[in-house]
This record gives sequence, structure tokens and C-alpha cells, in this order.
Amino acid sequence: MIEVMVESIRVSLVTQQRLVVLRENDSPRFLPIWIGPFEADAINMGLQRPDVPRPMTHDLLGMVIHDLGAHVRHVCINDMRDETFYAQLVVDADGRDVTIDARPSDAIALAVRVGVPIFVAESVMDVAGQLPAADVREEGDAQAVVADAGDDSLEVFRDFIESLDLGDLDED
Repeated sequence: MIEVMVESIRVSLVTQQRLVVLRENDSPRFLPIWIGPFEADAINMGLQRPDVPRPMTHDLLGMVIHDLGAHVRHVCINDMRDETFYAQLVVDADGRDVTIDARPSDAIALAVRVGVPIFVAESVMDVAGQLPAADVREEGDAQAVVADAGDDSLEVFRDFIESLDLGDLDED
């Protein structure tokens, strides 16, 4: 498994679709995953930790797991089938690991709230992971974002990422 961090949430200026960008720790390789607007907001809220009067859904899930005497060990983007990503919550319940199927966006939103690592299976990163274009790595040109992944089924990700206004990647 490869540990990643939430690099950013991106919004297409053309379609308004959201994309969470997970970046491999200690590497420039990243994994873009399409998510919905509500899921993007949930991840952003988890990262920003605003003061809210009542628990949001992912806060509630974290509290339920905790109050049942368990704790989330980590989350993992563990599979990709038919261009759909799959994830699992790995929860320690009485000393045994319980894996719970989840959407990647929900797993990520929970992970940022409870402060646990996010992992991506090597097989998923090998298929869907991206490297910044050579000129981004060498010159910092934020407009050229995606290198060829070598898989035509991921063309939709390349097209979307290339349409984004990423600003200065070093600001975050």
C-alpha cells in the first residue's frame, strides 16, 4: 500500500465537476478521483475543521465508531473496476481488523476528520496514478499537469485535469 495525502480539491471551470487529488507521500505521483460536490465539501470541511453547531455525517460516523469501542486504523483506495474506484475503512474492533466497503470520497472525508492515514493499493496507483508533466517537475509550470499514463481508458482524467486552472501548486 502507498500512503497518500489530500493534495487538493479541484473544480473544473467548464463543467463544475470536482476532483480530489491524492498525492503520494515523498513522491510527485498523484491520483485524481472524480467526486460529487457534496463529497468535495465534506472533505474540505474535514481539512478546514470549521466550528459547526452539530456533527456532520462523517463526524457522526467517526463518533459512532469511537463510541462503540473501535477506532479507524486507516482507509484504503483498494480497487478500480470499470473506471470506478473502491475503498475500504479498516477499523480495529476488539483487536481485530474489520474492513468496511466505502466510496473513496466518504473514506477520505472520514480519514481527514479522525486523523488516520490514507493508502492506495499499488495496483490502483500503477493503473491510475499520474506524474506531473516533465516541464512541471523541472520548471514549475502549473498549466501542464498530466503526463501520459499509458492507458486510453484514463483519457477522461487527462482531459479534465488539463482543463483545470491550478494556479501555483506550491501555494498549498
